[in-house]
Amino acid sequence: QEPIVLPSKIPNLLINGSSGIAVGMATNIPPHNLTEVVDALIAVIDNPNIEIAEIMNILPGPDFPTGGRIVGRNGIQAAYATGKGIISIRGKAEIVESEKKPRIKITEIPYQVNKSSLIERIAHLIKNKQIDEISDIRDKTDRRGLEIDIELKKDCDPNLVLNKLYVKTDLEKVFGIINLAIVNGEPKLLSIKNMLKEFIRFRTNVVTKRCKFDLQKAEERHHILSGLIIALENVDAVVALLKKAKDPKEAKEQLITGYKLSEIQAGAILDMRLGKLTGLERTKIETEQKELEKTIASLKELLEDRMKLLDVIKKELEEIKRKYGDDRRTEILENEEDIVLEQLIPHEKSVIIITQSDYTKRISLDEYRTQRRGGKGMIATGTKEEDIVKNITIADTHDYMLLFSNKGIVRWLKVYKIPQTGRYALGKPIVNLLNMEKEEKMASWIKVSDFDEAKYLTLATKNGLIKRTPLSSYSKPRKGGIKAIKLNKEDELIDVKKTSGEDEIFIGTKRGFAIHFDEKDVRETGRDTQGVRGIRLRKGDEVVGMAINEAPGILTITENGYGKRTALDEYRKQKRGGKGIINIQTRGRNGNVVDVMAVKEEDEIIAISSGSKVIRVPVSNISMIGRNTKGVRIMKLDEGEKITAIAHIKKEEVNNAEENKEESNGENNL
Repeated sequence: QEPIVLPSKIPNLLINGSSGIAVGMATNIPPHNLTEVVDALIAVIDNPNIEIAEIMNILPGPDFPTGGRIVGRNGIQAAYATGKGIISIRGKAEIVESEKKPRIKITEIPYQVNKSSLIERIAHLIKNKQIDEISDIRDKTDRRGLEIDIELKKDCDPNLVLNKLYVKTDLEKVFGIINLAIVNGEPKLLSIKNMLKEFIRFRTNVVTKRCKFDLQKAEERHHILSGLIIALENVDAVVALLKKAKDPKEAKEQLITGYKLSEIQAGAILDMRLGKLTGLERTKIETEQKELEKTIASLKELLEDRMKLLDVIKKELEEIKRKYGDDRRTEILENEEDIVLEQLIPHEKSVIIITQSDYTKRISLDEYRTQRRGGKGMIATGTKEEDIVKNITIADTHDYMLLFSNKGIVRWLKVYKIPQTGRYALGKPIVNLLNMEKEEKMASWIKVSDFDEAKYLTLATKNGLIKRTPLSSYSKPRKGGIKAIKLNKEDELIDVKKTSGEDEIFIGTKRGFAIHFDEKDVRETGRDTQGVRGIRLRKGDEVVGMAINEAPGILTITENGYGKRTALDEYRKQKRGGKGIINIQTRGRNGNVVDVMAVKEEDEIIAISSGSKVIRVPVSNISMIGRNTKGVRIMKLDEGEKITAIAHIKKEEVNNAEENKEESNGENNL
């Protein structure tokens, strides 16, 4: 029979690590040092009530096979306490001073970083003059170990160059720890203490089953030996009985009735050769029986005494450690501030993309060319099979991103910390950048350059609620996020906008209805509040987007590739909480509304389809027409394809991007 689970003597999940992504969940467990894990297991066996801080004195953190350095302990503490945390791993590099030219010698690189890719990235930065203090780079790796030798120009600051390498390359890398494992058939997020306890429970179960199996085999053998001894004590009579019997069946029956033997014992006697029924064999049998009695007593004692069973587990762990244990390879540095050399990061407009599976990446805006309305578009981004692009936005690398989840939680991230890739790359799971719960999905992104730039954030929910809260209330979210809005169980956050307090609000629904009212109609409330009714929805309808009067036109896009631009004045103002009026016809060719937004004549939009195609269209190409109309074709779609997301590119954003690029190029010519 094939075993369902292998009875491992050590927790391979912790020692070797594991990573994987499934539907709605992901795991990313880093590797650990075998010696430290064994010592931690023994400590938990000796003291089940041990604190996590005490465990960390024994098992201080992950230990990567490639060595490197973990910067700070806060991420490790969070991961060990909650099951989730983010750590920074740096390669091991030293500055070699010389009378001629200083050098940087890299001898270890972060876990899962490819050496060749790292060298290529450094060479790319040199070629593009983003790090122009480097004169040469050589790969000196041989059988003695890894070594990347970076020769610097004379009179430059080696520490500044090293910090640039940490910021601009994978010489420093973020590792998101998610200790998600299957426990009793269910996925669970585990603290380090619970992981160790679960393994001890597993080993206790394995050793208990092993003892029961060995006990059963020992008792069965002891039973057979007892029968053989009876046969040896009556050897002459037994031999005569066997000679007289007509067949083995008769002989077995006579042995059972004549000597009160069991069928198993009688069968063992019949299977024995007559030559073994001697005094010498009897001595061997009696010796074996006594040994079995000791084994049986010992096994019963183990099964009756949990502490002795745990002692067996400890001895087996210590034996593994003695044979295979080694020293820690990854150094853990005390808490240090992140190297954030923002002056080294150029101002650049980027397209931020998020997919249905919550993968994200950052792409230079220059990678997308402008096309005419009605074009078929080009491939926007690589995605996993059955994944589609869900959301896109445009932001500067130095902007802050307020990331709002559908559950009403907001988290804070600098744009340059989102991994930059090409169009065809998959990107990275958002859970690797943020501490998100498994049931959360991204709902809205707000870019903020300064938390004094707007007075309020206005939030809209799927069920038609709206809330207005000062922007400053969201300026310092914790790593795990803070509550942006209080939601009912069936409700979700849909959209978030920056507002001045004097704006006009426009809410659009999936079935093509809309409502237009003054922002003043929504009273100001605190961060952890529910808000008030924005629109009263018809049965089966839900809010898809919100716009404010930052531009004179309202653009509405439907899932089948159609859209229209209508003057905001065409929508009469109502009191908030009403049912609204018709915005666009959704029956027939149009399909449901995907999004609504306020646009200017000189702006552009990017539309992305479920087939991961993109088209960039000037707003001026989309006709300005009446309110209750069908609209025009925005994008040609293949059969079964739908528009999934729309991004708005303001003309001033594109102009600023070019200006910032020129400025940052000048600043970096050191």
